[in-house]
Amino acid sequence: MTQRPFKVLGIQQIAIGGPDKLRLQKLWVEMFGLEVTGTFRSERENVDEDICAIGSGPFKVEVDLMQPLDPDKKPAVHTTPLNHVGLWLDDLPRAVEWLTAQGVRVAPGGIRRGAAGFDICFVHPKGSEELPIGGEGVLIELVQAPPEVIQAFAGLAAQP
Repeated sequence: MTQRPFKVLGIQQIAIGGPDKLRLQKLWVEMFGLEVTGTFRSERENVDEDICAIGSGPFKVEVDLMQPLDPDKKPAVHTTPLNHVGLWLDDLPRAVEWLTAQGVRVAPGGIRRGAAGFDICFVHPKGSEELPIGGEGVLIELVQAPPEVIQAFAGLAAQP
């Protein structure tokens, strides 16, 4: 195996799906006090989501509360309550190239702009014959960290 040409910096997001976004808001926004920082709606991804936040600055973690636009269509964002986890990466294009060369299956769609405005792609929850390494049932979003997040995590790593 060649040396990994990227770093996973930290958790960027968690995404929670359910059949009714209002029920998710009750717990996460009203009870836990998360701030709704945006919304995202996509027919292609069959999702209506609220983008919330825990923390602040470069260590802010996004919490997406998602419901399907059509519960009978795919992707079924509500059938796995913990829909996916997002990881900040310092070099998404190099990561995808290297991971794919190592046999990691990337979900269809490749690198693209995500709901929060960052470049993203997904590691498929299941491997295939050609690309046998997958998320073992977990969808993993790889997110290109902006410079300020990369610098903040580098500063943390430098502390004793």
